[in-house]
Amino acid sequence: MSEKVMIRVRMSSHDAHYGGNLVDGAKMLQLFGDVATELLIRLDGDEGLFRAYDSVEFLAPVYAGDYIEATGEIVSQGNSSRKMVFAATKVIAPRADISPSAADVLEEPIVVCTASGTCITPKDCQRKK
Repeated sequence: MSEKVMIRVRMSSHDAHYGGNLVDGAKMLQLFGDVATELLIRLDGDEGLFRAYDSVEFLAPVYAGDYIEATGEIVSQGNSSRKMVFAATKVIAPRADISPSAADVLEEPIVVCTASGTCITPKDCQRKK
């Protein structure tokens, strides 16, 4: 239905919320919100609003130093609603066992979180037809 949007970010020590440099799962939802905002701007010319998540699954841990790619796409739309699906994958992981600055590009990215949800762009805010 629409193009896919992707952002890539490195999780920092400021993102680590738990022992062992574990990143809070809410960080993935923040990334999905940024992806949703870009999708709405591309479609409607407006940031819109996130209404609700239908499902969220945390599938693997994320640590400080991991590079995460968050992707999303609009899979259906109504007059003002836009149904979206998201995935977050780990593509680079630190290798502190080798040295403090070592890291590996993963041969197979690891899906760490998936979600689906609905955003709303009010009709009077839709600038693109």
